[in-house]
Amino acid sequence: MFLTTLLPLLLTLPALTSGHATLFGVSPNSSPPSDGRTTYIRSPPTNDPVRDLASPNIICNTAGGTPAPSFLSAAPGDTLTFRWFHFNPSDPGDILDPSHKGAILTYIAKYTTGNGAGPIWSKLAEQGFENGQWATLKMIANGGRVEVALPKGLAPGKYLVRQELLALHMADFRGDLVPGRGAEIYPSCVQVEVVGGSGTAVPDQGFDFNKGYKYDGEGLFFNIYVPFQKYTPPGPKVWVPK
Repeated sequence: MFLTTLLPLLLTLPALTSGHATLFGVSPNSSPPSDGRTTYIRSPPTNDPVRDLASPNIICNTAGGTPAPSFLSAAPGDTLTFRWFHFNPSDPGDILDPSHKGAILTYIAKYTTGNGAGPIWSKLAEQGFENGQWATLKMIANGGRVEVALPKGLAPGKYLVRQELLALHMADFRGDLVPGRGAEIYPSCVQVEVVGGSGTAVPDQGFDFNKGYKYDGEGLFFNIYVPFQKYTPPGPKVWVPK
């Protein structure tokens, strides 16, 4: 009886543990992303998710407080292409397990050498459930690539751009009540220097991840396995520069 009960659970474990992902590189204006790990990306040592919403790791991951040695250069209005992968960046199909359905959110803050904690973030873009398909599945179909445009009026300077894959395959339970369950967040922070232009807009939403992301919050406590009308990602609305 014990083996009969345990076997279905064991069979699901490879799918759950194989879905991890990390950011490989970012490029402006559709050029192929080069390897930015530990160069301009504050890359974590593993591709594991973060579930602890009270931890600063939820912001820029486990290496978020260690500045990378350089910056990715981009101009206001450039489209940044983010490329994610699972274990082997040379394998175009090794990206993310398709069971990890969920949203992709991108934020920006003025540059800091710290771990990104505090009310400094503004939301650049969000992709959730649109036209019957989850954003993470669209990303997989696009070879692990996600495109996000910088505001045309963005002021020159140094920034942190944070993108997260938000996997909801276990978000039908609250992570603070059921250990090992809850939304899985794969955050990564990129150091970007915006050059050129005469814009004056700076991120001013003042979003704080440790206060704004809640275990029972909209977009984080969500059951993807039952019929639903709509999905609203967590965090503020997309920032519109003044």
